Amino acid sequence: MNIFVSNINYRTQNESLLNLFASYGEVTSARIITDRETGRSRGFGFVEMPNDDEAKAAIEAINGKEFEEKVLNVSEARPREERAPRRNFGGYHNHRGGYGEGRGNYGNNDRF
Repeated sequence: MNIFVSNINYRTQNESLLNLFASYGEVTSARIITDRETGRSRGFGFVEMPNDDEAKAAIEAINGKEFEEKVLNVSEARPREERAPRRNFGGYHNHRGGYGEGRGNYGNNDRF
């Protein structure tokens, strides 16, 4: 079972999260999500436990409990939703507004 954990202390490491859940059963992985640009924790993560009964017991026991100075929110993770691909609408590519309104003229547009 995939478990979602939020309100994680920004100083918490993957290993300590894994150890917290390991006291309730086998843990396949524990991963705190980090910002791509800064590498800083985003305050949430995922724990994977292969045995559903152990995972449910861990969720029940850990949800609402304090861990490393923060009260954790723990629940079964929902499946990831499909997202549409990102498109670039900003800057030069949209040809709207700005100088010359995309006409290539950076001066007065009254002569067009």
